[in-house]
Amino acid sequence: MPGMACFERASPALKEILLKLYHAEKPMELDHHLLEFGSVEYHIQSSASQPFFVYLSMSTPLLSHGVQLPHGLPWSTTDTVKETCSEVVEIIEPAREGYQLTLRLDLSKIPRGKEAMKMITEISAVQAVILSSQLKEMLRNINCQDISQGMYRPIKLVYHPREPFFVIKQPSKIIAIFPMRFKENTDVIIATAFFQELMDVGSSDAWAKAPPCTWSPFHLLSYEESSLKI
Repeated sequence: MPGMACFERASPALKEILLKLYHAEKPMELDHHLLEFGSVEYHIQSSASQPFFVYLSMSTPLLSHGVQLPHGLPWSTTDTVKETCSEVVEIIEPAREGYQLTLRLDLSKIPRGKEAMKMITEISAVQAVILSSQLKEMLRNINCQDISQGMYRPIKLVYHPREPFFVIKQPSKIIAIFPMRFKENTDVIIATAFFQELMDVGSSDAWAKAPPCTWSPFHLLSYEESSLKI
């Protein structure tokens, strides 16, 4: 289904730049800033004096419970990043000023052929790795909510200040709720068609192992004040 193409962990723009550097016949001088989603920033540097090395710095919003976190990444998240193509990626400390993470990529250690595309795609997904690591850590440290009378309270998580989402942790499953707001009626129509397609694809045999997805055109008011029944 064409609508499913947007679900990609790797940054397409970052992946394109890294592939260009990797396939370059001669060392390239590059000092490039890349901004995605209005809040994720990458800084990519390469120099002819160090032909095999690329420096990748990144700044991204961090998940929180609505409390401002200190600048930098938790150690558990840093350890997860280290495991991503560890033979190619090295974390530089301290990070470049203004960024939370700086990586040095040794392109000479990336094998040729299909493996190169796979490794560069994994490196380009570093922001998704950071977010998923943070979410796993939070869920690991959060006990199941009060279940008196079969009720569970949603946990509010903040990624972008104006775009919180909610997680309900139950003993046998985890439910994620993503509120979305659209200014124009045409946007609502497009979103309705997309989410219906997403549900149809999710219920097909090809995606039988995917978590179930449902949507509602009605806003569920006051998540923080409400509880949800099992």
